[in-house]
Amino acid sequence: MSRFILIILLLFPLGAQTAMAPAWGFFGHRRINRLAVFTLPPEMIRFYKQHIEYVTEHAVDPDKRRYATKHEAVRHYIDIDHWGAYPFNEVPRNWTDALMRYTEISVVRESGDTVLLNGNDIHFEEDDFWWYRSGPLKEAGLSLPDSTYRRFFQDNILPQYYEDAWTLDCDLLIDFFGLSPNFDCSSAHAIDPFSEYGILPYHLLQMQRRLTRAFMDGDAEKILRLSADFGHYIGDGHVPLHTTENYNGQLTGQDGIHGFWESRIPELFADEQYDFFVGKAEYKEDPGQWFWDIVLESHQLVDSVLLIDRELRETFPEDQQFCYEDRLGVNIRTQCPEYAAAYQARLQGTIEARMRASIRAVGSAWYTAWVDAGSPPLQFDLADIPEEEIERGGEAKGRKHE
Repeated sequence: MSRFILIILLLFPLGAQTAMAPAWGFFGHRRINRLAVFTLPPEMIRFYKQHIEYVTEHAVDPDKRRYATKHEAVRHYIDIDHWGAYPFNEVPRNWTDALMRYTEISVVRESGDTVLLNGNDIHFEEDDFWWYRSGPLKEAGLSLPDSTYRRFFQDNILPQYYEDAWTLDCDLLIDFFGLSPNFDCSSAHAIDPFSEYGILPYHLLQMQRRLTRAFMDGDAEKILRLSADFGHYIGDGHVPLHTTENYNGQLTGQDGIHGFWESRIPELFADEQYDFFVGKAEYKEDPGQWFWDIVLESHQLVDSVLLIDRELRETFPEDQQFCYEDRLGVNIRTQCPEYAAAYQARLQGTIEARMRASIRAVGSAWYTAWVDAGSPPLQFDLADIPEEEIERGGEAKGRKHE
């Protein structure tokens, strides 16, 4: 049996639904999850093959939740270049450390003035303090060990992460920051300016731990739900434009490049031209570092993704760059197949390589979670899994998906 025919047989059950959305897109995420099943060892593959339709179809659930769950959108990307330059040493790799570094703690005085306690813009009078402040937390000038601030942050701020408002007690802050007992404070709060630029690598590690726990608990339904979601986020991490503020070319006059790269090209060429035999899943000793490596590798491709498109727009016949196609009864404007083929050729296999890497990474993450759980037998009498009910509406944190 030829390689092409085998791939078609593996993917055939996807049916017409793959054309539903160019938003890797629905098309790519489904294929990545589906093919990841075939990277697994014999002890796992039987269970996953029994439920291959589930992990395939539900690979797109996180995208469906983007505007239904406030904190969902930021899990799909990290605009890492907002915080500095490669390799982004300014961004702590540990989640708590990152939030500690960038969270702003403020008090509102009786006059209505807001004072930032842990930032550079601090305006205090000398008699606001009962002791002189200096020390390792230079931004705040606090004479406190990092470990002391960490405990304070973990006890009083981090538990509020999923709440709408992070409120703090004035007396607590006055005592902790060494303010005068007479310091006037009408209210206090913390603000998170970090998450809106994306939390993808941190969320990947959380998903790894959650899937490991599901294997340990022998919860087949949760294993499948988490596996499907996890595959989606790992796939997102392999897309260069999920790692930059210029995520849709909007800063360089290249609007639409996001969907072009991750959806249009795979839809046109993946089944006929890409080699999806990627090898076996591998155990990862340090998943946290591995997820950051994935993101950094993706980000190193951002410049070429944008530059090649910009050069091609200037040289390719303008009337052959965009065409109109019917999708689900709607006539849409999209890149012409000839232009897409030229772009893919200039990229020299980059999109295929990232898709292949995604497939193996998804399998490796599932495999690592299973091994870390003690390699339990996956023999479940599992009935149909209820469909997740996703309610639309609400204000989402972070930026919209392109």
